[in-house]
Amino acid sequence: MSQDKKKKFKFPSAYTVLLAIMISIAIITQVVPGVKKAQLSDLVMAPVTGMIGVKDLELDQAISISMEEGGIESALQTINDAEGSYMSVWNQGQLKGAIDVALFVLIIGGFLGVVTKTGALDAGVGALVKKLKGKELMLIPVLMLLFSLGGTSYGMAEESLAFYALITATMMAAGFDPLVGAATLLLGCGVGVLGSTVNPFAIGAAVSAAGAVGVTINQGSTIAIGAVLWIVTLAIAIMYVMRYAKKVYANKNATLLSKHELDAAHDAFSNDSEEILELDGRRKFVLVLFTLSFIVMIASVIPWGDFGVTIFDNTTAWFNGSPLGAWWFPELTVWFFLMSVLIGFVYRMPEDDIVGSFIGGCADMVGVALVVGISRGVSFMMANSGLDLYILDKASGVLSGVSGMLFANMAYLIYIALSFLIPSTSGLASVSMPIFAPLAQKLNIAPEVIVSAFSAGSGIVNLVTPTSGVVMGGLAIAKIDYSTWIKFVTKLLVMIFIATVAILAIAPMILGI
Repeated sequence: MSQDKKKKFKFPSAYTVLLAIMISIAIITQVVPGVKKAQLSDLVMAPVTGMIGVKDLELDQAISISMEEGGIESALQTINDAEGSYMSVWNQGQLKGAIDVALFVLIIGGFLGVVTKTGALDAGVGALVKKLKGKELMLIPVLMLLFSLGGTSYGMAEESLAFYALITATMMAAGFDPLVGAATLLLGCGVGVLGSTVNPFAIGAAVSAAGAVGVTINQGSTIAIGAVLWIVTLAIAIMYVMRYAKKVYANKNATLLSKHELDAAHDAFSNDSEEILELDGRRKFVLVLFTLSFIVMIASVIPWGDFGVTIFDNTTAWFNGSPLGAWWFPELTVWFFLMSVLIGFVYRMPEDDIVGSFIGGCADMVGVALVVGISRGVSFMMANSGLDLYILDKASGVLSGVSGMLFANMAYLIYIALSFLIPSTSGLASVSMPIFAPLAQKLNIAPEVIVSAFSAGSGIVNLVTPTSGVVMGGLAIAKIDYSTWIKFVTKLLVMIFIATVAILAIAPMILGI
């Protein structure tokens, strides 16, 4: 058989992977005892539910009461007895679908479309690369440190999607490949979240959930363990990415990316024009506004009140009704839309150019927005069936027979498994901590250990799980196939896993907890 006729296996797209996971979950619910069997309608509607699903607040309260009074078995019975679904497009209650994230991604695309049209990004990136000539590699540790600070402090995740196009284009212009750009951002934010110190969506949610069942957590101890996890895993990730980047910089054939991926990234991020764009006064002003847009974004989502900062409460709500620190995707979407218009006016673009470049930028992000919604649909399918609670119940049974040094690492392994089912850190904390924290206390093991194991377990999984809209969305923006990311990150995950096991075993003894 000739070489041309041989068919080489091609890993399926993100959409196919996610839909296959949905089908698998639907099948699993048919054979697992106690969970609510998924109907055909649940499977058919899952992608749409992931986008615009609404939580039934009455059912949510009933499940919580059942958990408190009769444990997980009682909660599963409540889910089975309910007429409707916990998450559904037909519910009356609280919107939990990913439509806000998806719309944010679209508007970010429009924003980048307008900025790109001005030529400011190409001129700015060109000037930066020229200035760093011979020192391009230093971009990696600096950027990864900055993004990891966002991860460890406030759980920077979905909002990082706004940076993928810029970082990927910058790394390509510096002589690296798109994988270096995606890894710098995804691993930078990711190891920060893994080593959360004061992250309210991980540590804060876990402490609150444990406190609700009467377990007090010493936050000084969790901050100390989190800081060690953060620094060690960040160092490992930086060295790993820099090692790969050096190889690609020296030899373009060393890239892990296929020709298809490289061509797609080249079309999306490379400037083929022979014209060297000048970084003139107007483009410099555009870059100032561009930078300001992201500074405001970061400042607006940090929960200042949790850190005792109240200065923004009564001074910044005039703009959109929410003070800095209380913004989320609806407010951020409006902010980037307005900045798109402002940048267009500042650069004196005609109205049709502003609209055309904005719509074109949105169009580039449609695929990413769909991936984000479908990913959320996977989580909703598990919540509707109670499959996540069933696995949580079995996991707690395993832990109840473990004591001493093994407890932390057994909990870590269990949280790795659970995080594939529940990629949301705050969601995982709220359902697991009321079970695991009292169990740790009952076995005379410091509950701070379980909080650190939770943070580390969910953190490492969210570097790779296909059920995360951040992973799949970020890779889609950078034009990287999921299979390529798995190939790149596998060795790093093993190193991080080994380091985390050692830290979780040793840290409690050093801290005396």
